[in-house]
Amino acid sequence: MRLSWLRIAICALAVALPSALDAVDTPEQVALTAATTWLVLVDALKYGESWDAAAEFFKKAVTRSQWVDALTKVRSPLGGLVTRKLRASRYVTDLNGAPTGEYVVIEFDTKFASGDPMIERITPMKDPDGTWRVAGYFLLPAK
Repeated sequence: MRLSWLRIAICALAVALPSALDAVDTPEQVALTAATTWLVLVDALKYGESWDAAAEFFKKAVTRSQWVDALTKVRSPLGGLVTRKLRASRYVTDLNGAPTGEYVVIEFDTKFASGDPMIERITPMKDPDGTWRVAGYFLLPAK
């Protein structure tokens, strides 16, 4: 009888293990979640709070007031978000101008109330504490 229960337990484990492994989030998935959460702050015009939530690398590159000023000049004239669709994402460990680390470069096709299609390039990185935070944000005209 014990042997039958053991066989059933082993079979159950064999079935459950692949499903549990599939549930592990990839760096791209975790970074995308970090990016979209961060973008909620930017879309709500909470530019200072977006700086607070950014990666340490980002904060060393630009002061909070510089960031707020830059986004106010660039994002505010575009108006509110109309649509944002994932265009691409790629995991990299080497990024020009940044220290070696874990990054995901994410691009969105974005449209704002102004009507001009844009590409948002947002780059989360894995901070030393293991948390993914935004390290870069660029707005580019769509081609």
